[in-house]
Amino acid sequence: MRVAISLVLLVCCSVANAQSKAAASKVSPAKVSVEGQACLDCHSTSTPGIVQQWRESSHAKKNVDCYSCHKANENDPATFEHYGHRIAVIVTPNYCGRCHAKELAQFAKSHHAAATQFIGSLDNMLGEVVEGGPAAANGCRQCHGSEVKYLKDGKFDPNTWPNSGIGRENPDGSKGSCAACHGRHSFSSAVARQPENCGKCHLGPDHPQLEIYSESKHGIQFRANINKMNLDAQPWVVGKDYSAAPTCATCHMSATPNQPVTHDVGDRISYTLRPAISIKQKDWEKKRADMQDVCSNCHASGWVGNFYQQYDNTIDLYNEKFAKPAKSIMDKLYAANKLTKTPFDEKLEWTYYEMWHHQGRRARMGTAMMGPDYTQWHGFYEVSKTFYNEFIPEAEALMPGVTTEVMNSPYHQWTKGLTKEQIQQQIEFYKRKYNQ
Repeated sequence: MRVAISLVLLVCCSVANAQSKAAASKVSPAKVSVEGQACLDCHSTSTPGIVQQWRESSHAKKNVDCYSCHKANENDPATFEHYGHRIAVIVTPNYCGRCHAKELAQFAKSHHAAATQFIGSLDNMLGEVVEGGPAAANGCRQCHGSEVKYLKDGKFDPNTWPNSGIGRENPDGSKGSCAACHGRHSFSSAVARQPENCGKCHLGPDHPQLEIYSESKHGIQFRANINKMNLDAQPWVVGKDYSAAPTCATCHMSATPNQPVTHDVGDRISYTLRPAISIKQKDWEKKRADMQDVCSNCHASGWVGNFYQQYDNTIDLYNEKFAKPAKSIMDKLYAANKLTKTPFDEKLEWTYYEMWHHQGRRARMGTAMMGPDYTQWHGFYEVSKTFYNEFIPEAEALMPGVTTEVMNSPYHQWTKGLTKEQIQQQIEFYKRKYNQ
């Protein structure tokens, strides 16, 4: 009998607590605008999920309500009349910039903001033509961004919207989507600091930064110590607000004792690892110094310097042994009309593309982010196998002799056979190493 009474009391208390929480969730901040309260009154029923997200946000705590963000700018063509008010469906960076001007300026000069420049590239050629338009609309453009086309009365071209691509081109002329990182309608700094947030786009066979981070010691430390990361802190300074591990945001964006937050993710990147041949960025010395400042919060200067030497050596190896020679061969084949100007209509073009765009990127990015498996087995091993067993034979078949100069390079002399001395050195090395 006592057990039954206890169970009833427990159920009643649980129901009362749930009702109390539900009631509390319906309470709006005291100082929201009249227009904002009207939005809340309606949308608490029609779209309760986004209202609850907003209630738990920093915006709500500071009385930044629906109307504060969605009130239309005069120069925005993608607006409509909504219960007596001119409303913007898309809260573009121009709208966020009404309060966050510094962040808007930083983002506007970033590579993220220019992400739709991929349109017209080989990547987009694959999506739009080789694969097909819907593949690009639901794949490529959901990361890079679409050119959003407004129809009328709050409606958009479904081929271009919905879209939260980081470089989205908005009807008001702005580029980007703050929600791509911060999320609607919570607009959370903690969400933006999570590595999975970057992993929406930075993962997969051609740019597996999330997977590389997860295998690195940085990623391992983050997962093991996530409860120590203080992800909601402002301004979230490494070494002060947290020290357990870095995330993507730590290295590329967030504050250090010597640097403020930046919304230009390229401010600390000294190389570009995206193209077929890696090149150093403009002002790369300063960019590298800024990244090394981040590293120095957890690593000694000697460690940091040696890591960058290993990094430089790896990029030089990739460029000189594989990237530049392969490109020179492709250039000769195009010049001799052995390849057509149409991308991907010949096997060698696929082989070359995957070698640099997938395998070569993995090798370089694995090194940059200290993911040894991606540097080696997903990276240089794949590059080497493709280069020697596919690319070189396919190029020779199209134009005999086109690879001779490359293959006579000291980098590739091993293919002509090792000397007796070299073979003996290898045997002796393994005998010493493994006591065999």
